[in-house]
Amino acid sequence: MRKYRSVSFVVGALAFPWAASPLATVAQTAAPPTAIDRAWLAADIATRTATFQLIAGLTGLNGALNYDGFRDGGLTLTVPLGWTVVMHFRNHDGMLPHSAEVIDDVHPLPTQPVTPAFARAETVRLAEGLPSEQMDDIRFVADKGGSYLIFCGVPGHGAAGMWIRLAVAGSLRQPSLAATPASSR
Repeated sequence: MRKYRSVSFVVGALAFPWAASPLATVAQTAAPPTAIDRAWLAADIATRTATFQLIAGLTGLNGALNYDGFRDGGLTLTVPLGWTVVMHFRNHDGMLPHSAEVIDDVHPLPTQPVTPAFARAETVRLAEGLPSEQMDDIRFVADKGGSYLIFCGVPGHGAAGMWIRLAVAGSLRQPSLAATPASSR
């Protein structure tokens, strides 16, 4: 039965050249988009605190080199200027250690940890990473407006796509979490 399926695919690709195009191959192998869980972000307007669940290796996307199932800037956390940001970091990846730090939006991406954009905006063991199911809290004040990256400091991980976006804007009244438009990545 498998021989016939393989043959029919080859015949189908020959009969329909678009089926063998690189675009069709990407569409067939691309992972479905990760849904944003509203529980990942909480806001306390009275204390001006945004609390974000940052989960490393949540899915198998990109070899588990992702945060909350997103890679290459596919998710944006936006917080008001002057707010305290608390990130509850957890490494869900069963194979690799991971870490996190907030860095300036730079390209090319660094291949190892760099100085954080905000004081204390990093996990412990930044270069070594935390082992599977280990946790750490990152707590800092978003006192500079602009665009930043939440980046894995384990050498090679961030450069391989393990980063999402952080935007700090003075015009906001409360934080938000959204998929990043492809044109903004």
